[in-house]
Amino acid sequence: KLMKVIDESDNKKTEMNKKNKSPWKKLLIGILIFIGAIMLVIAAFFCWISVNEYKPADVEKVEITKEATETLTKGDSFRVMAWNMGYGALGDNADFFMDGGTSVMSATEERVDINIAGIAGGVLQQDPDFLLLQEVDLNSKRSYYKNEREELEMRIPGEYDKTFAYNFKAKYVPYPFPENIGQVEGGILTFSKYKVSDASRISLPSPFKWPVRALNLKRCLLVNRIPVQDENGNSSGKELVLVNVHLEAYDDGEGKKEQTEILRSFLQEEYDKGNYVIAGGDFNQTFSNLDVSMYPKYDGMWHCGEIDVSVFDKDWQFLMDNSYPTCRSLDKPFAGADRDSFQYYMIDGFVVSKNVEVSNVETIKAYFAPSDHNPVVIDVKLGD
Repeated sequence: KLMKVIDESDNKKTEMNKKNKSPWKKLLIGILIFIGAIMLVIAAFFCWISVNEYKPADVEKVEITKEATETLTKGDSFRVMAWNMGYGALGDNADFFMDGGTSVMSATEERVDINIAGIAGGVLQQDPDFLLLQEVDLNSKRSYYKNEREELEMRIPGEYDKTFAYNFKAKYVPYPFPENIGQVEGGILTFSKYKVSDASRISLPSPFKWPVRALNLKRCLLVNRIPVQDENGNSSGKELVLVNVHLEAYDDGEGKKEQTEILRSFLQEEYDKGNYVIAGGDFNQTFSNLDVSMYPKYDGMWHCGEIDVSVFDKDWQFLMDNSYPTCRSLDKPFAGADRDSFQYYMIDGFVVSKNVEVSNVETIKAYFAPSDHNPVVIDVKLGD
C-alpha cells in the first residue's frame, strides 16, 4: 500500500511537471514549425524561379512580320532612328529606385498611354527607314500589362518588316520589398521599310550570378539582314547588317566590357565579309572619342561606362551628337527640376562601318517627355 501511494504521488508530480512545461514546449515547437515553413516557402520559390528562368540559346532565329515592299540598292540613302522608350513609364514625371529615386511603378496607366502616343508621334515626325527601339514591354506589371509592340505597330502605319527579341522575361521579380517589379516581359524591336531576309537573336553574357541572374535581363543583339542589290537590280552578294543594341547597365563594368567585345567581334566579322554594318541603340556607355565635358558627373549618381574606340579597327565610325544629352538620370522627376544641374548622359548612338557614308547624326530634342532617353538619328548612304 505504501509503495502504491508513493507511485501515485510520483505520477502526480510527473503530470504536474508536464503541465508546467507544455506551454513552453508548444511555443518552441510552434516557432520551429513557423521557421521551417518560411524556409520551405523560400526554397520552393528559388526552385520555381530556377525552373522558370528564361534561358535563350546562344543564337536563335527571329520571326519576321513581313510587310515591307522596298529593296535596298547600293548607293541608296536612308535614315536610321534609335530610341530607348523606357517601357512607356519613364517620362519626365518619373523617378526610379534603381537610379536613386523612390518609385517602382513610375507612371499611372494613363501616363503610359500618353508616353506611347508621344513616342509614336516622334517616330512619325522623323519618318525613319529603320527604327531601333529598346525597352518595349509586351506583358509587364510596370507598364500595366500593355502589349506595347502592338500599340506601336498600330500607331506607326506603313509597310515595315518587324522583328522582336526578348531581353527581359521573368514571371515574378520580388525586388524591392514590399513593393516589387513583378512580372516582366520586354525586349527590343526593329522596324524596316526594306525587305529583311533573315533575323536572329544573339545572346550576350550575363554578369550576374544565380539567383540574381534568373530574375534579371538577358541582354542580346537583334540582327536584321537586308540584301543589297547592285545598280542593275541584281544581287550584289552583300547585305546591310542592322544590329539593335541594348547593353548592360547596373553591373560593375566588367559585364559591359565583355558584351562590348562580343559586339566588336561580331561587327568586324560581318564587315570582313564585305557587308555594310550599322549597330545602334542604347550602349549604356559613351564613346571615348566624344567630348562629354559639358555633362559633368555628380556624386551619388549612376555613371555610365566608356567604350574605348581604339580597341576597334579603323574600319568604324562612332557617332553620337553631344549638342543635347541622350539620357537623363532617374533620381528625381525631370519636370520641375533645375535642369542646369541635372545628371545627363551620352549613351545612345551608332557604330557604323566605314563603307557607309554618314551625312548627319542628331539627337532629337524630345526633352525627355515620353521617355528618359531622347531619340537619335543618322542619315547615311551605302558607299563602296
